Amino acid sequence: MKYLIDNFAEIMGFTKTHLYLALVPLALGLVIAIPVGALVRRVSWLRRVTVSTASLAYTIPSLALFVIIPPLVGISTIDPLNVIIALTLYSTALLVIAVPAALDSVSAEVIDAADAVGFSSLRRTLTVDMPLAIPVFVSSLRVVVVTNIAMVSVGALIGVGGVGKLFTQGYQRDYPDEIIAGIIVILALALIFDRLVYALGRWSTPWVRADARSAKAKGGAS
Repeated sequence: MKYLIDNFAEIMGFTKTHLYLALVPLALGLVIAIPVGALVRRVSWLRRVTVSTASLAYTIPSLALFVIIPPLVGISTIDPLNVIIALTLYSTALLVIAVPAALDSVSAEVIDAADAVGFSSLRRTLTVDMPLAIPVFVSSLRVVVVTNIAMVSVGALIGVGGVGKLFTQGYQRDYPDEIIAGIIVILALALIFDRLVYALGRWSTPWVRADARSAKAKGGAS
């Protein structure tokens, strides 16, 4: 903790870079995965191919991607864009699996009711299916957020900034306090953003809170 306090300004700089490298890929992954996941859900063979491809992509070691990506896109290995592209691939791979699974959680009765009142497929997906799928989707989104925050640290091995620098510097200087400070910061970031995503999910689904209060009231009355 003493190292953390004494070097707070430097660590805050690392933290800002770390969050940029973790959250930008998450946003890009959402932009790609939500429409793709919604589309492939309706075609069984395409969904199987997408899920299999995404699962395989996620098994590629991050260091291997950091080496492969630069020559493919024409950037330097130490370019932060290298980490952003790699983590975008990982985020998309996880989310494109999560989106169809979340949409599957919407009850058939609700879907039938929306169809019965004349909702088009697109309108139903946007205004009925996706809002009701939020609670299930948020569970997967929390995993992706925490995973990204952890994986950014690997970028320090190729010279890209972030809290991971505390690990490489601490190891090179044989200074455990620096490594422990890095662990504390990453754990704190993971916990904070996990709770933020959870709170956002709760805020965006007021009907879930209402159902929970109703069930609690009935349980108390009985």
